[in-house]
Amino acid sequence: MTLLMGGVAYDPKVVTIWAGFRDWLRAHDLDYDFVLYSNYERQAEDLVAGRLDAAWNSPLAWLRCERLAAAAGRRVDPLVMRDTDRDLTSVLLVRADSGCATVADLKGRTVALGAVDSPQATLIPATFLRREGLVPGEDVTIRRFDVGVGLHGDHIGGERDAVRALLAGEVDAAAVVDANHLLFGQEGTLPPGSTRVLAQTPPYDHCNMTVVDTAPEEPVRRFGELLLSMSYADPAMRPLLDLEGLSRWEDGRTGGYGALAVAVDETGFYDAEGRVTAPEYVP
Repeated sequence: MTLLMGGVAYDPKVVTIWAGFRDWLRAHDLDYDFVLYSNYERQAEDLVAGRLDAAWNSPLAWLRCERLAAAAGRRVDPLVMRDTDRDLTSVLLVRADSGCATVADLKGRTVALGAVDSPQATLIPATFLRREGLVPGEDVTIRRFDVGVGLHGDHIGGERDAVRALLAGEVDAAAVVDANHLLFGQEGTLPPGSTRVLAQTPPYDHCNMTVVDTAPEEPVRRFGELLLSMSYADPAMRPLLDLEGLSRWEDGRTGGYGALAVAVDETGFYDAEGRVTAPEYVP
């Protein structure tokens, strides 16, 4: 029986990655195939409906699958995640010459966020601002950069546009995930000394390989076992692992999604049964 996995085509490299993984998995006696989606919402619905056995999910898609499954009397579990999906943070950047010394100093100013459905550049940073006493849309003006809506922030376009707006003086602060902060410095988008970190969120987790309880037990077990066995030392696998942004797969866990779950509830992004309820979100 073929184990069928869903993935979202957020970048052309996704085809290269999962076609390469498919060849490797089949060579290790797993009957495996994948299908690609244009957005995470349809993928989540198909997983819970049993049309998929597994889905390579964003953290937001994981939360939706969890809610959809509970409402349907089903169960989903995180099988594995990348080593790079654990303990991420988002940072609030200001220009180096900014007069802001604390988050409270942003009151009355403008903060740039990513796309409406970005966990790391919009949902979690907005909740962080609330925890710091600033209500988005009331105490601070929000300028969103809605690039790749439906892809749940699995791109860097909105975050790159946000920091460019910061450098141009169009906004007073910008939120990005820590890995992109590093990347923007390396690529020259953020010149050395041009910005500084005003604040950093607590750690959270990102993507996971979600499996549904309708999936065949033995192929799922083998799938997880094989992913965990992939080695960065294998010259055939290293280019694919680099493209997917990991050095090793690790066991999935659920403890790092609390901040995002709070953000989803505060914004009404999904309701308790997993329905899309954010008025500005059209994937």
